[in-house]
Amino acid sequence: MSISVRAAERGDVPALVRLRLANAERHVELDPTVYRVPDVEAVRRHFEGVLSGESKVVILVAEVVGEVVGMAEVVLLADPPDHQILAPCRAADIHTVVLDGHRGEGVGSALLAAAEQAAAERGVSIIHAGIFAANKGAVRFYSSAGFGPRGTLLSKEQDASVDG
Repeated sequence: MSISVRAAERGDVPALVRLRLANAERHVELDPTVYRVPDVEAVRRHFEGVLSGESKVVILVAEVVGEVVGMAEVVLLADPPDHQILAPCRAADIHTVVLDGHRGEGVGSALLAAAEQAAAERGVSIIHAGIFAANKGAVRFYSSAGFGPRGTLLSKEQDASVDG
């Protein structure tokens, strides 16, 4: 099976929407209190906007036999402001999606390798993959690709109502 990875184009928007919604459905199964299935039109507008001009997001697609079966988004992050203690470092977040019928075939690995190359070409020296701990498959995938812990993200839910 031949996998080709290329930069996404405007004509890929329907496939990108399908991938985002499929990914959302998988995540809702993990925890419906954390994840949701976004509005289809909002997703379409997002991808059309990203692909219409200069963007801080690089989108790559993976094709198998001419069908888009996966995508990777590389979201370029701003350097920390001068007042913060973090050393300046060009960084990016990465998000990958592979359709269920094509998992385990090397599609994710091909996307990740191309995304790392695209990030390096843009001067990125660190890539973050924010993974929900319950998503064991994604943790395993990124760990096997050399990603490891870099700090701990702690959170606390609180009552968001404000008495005024």
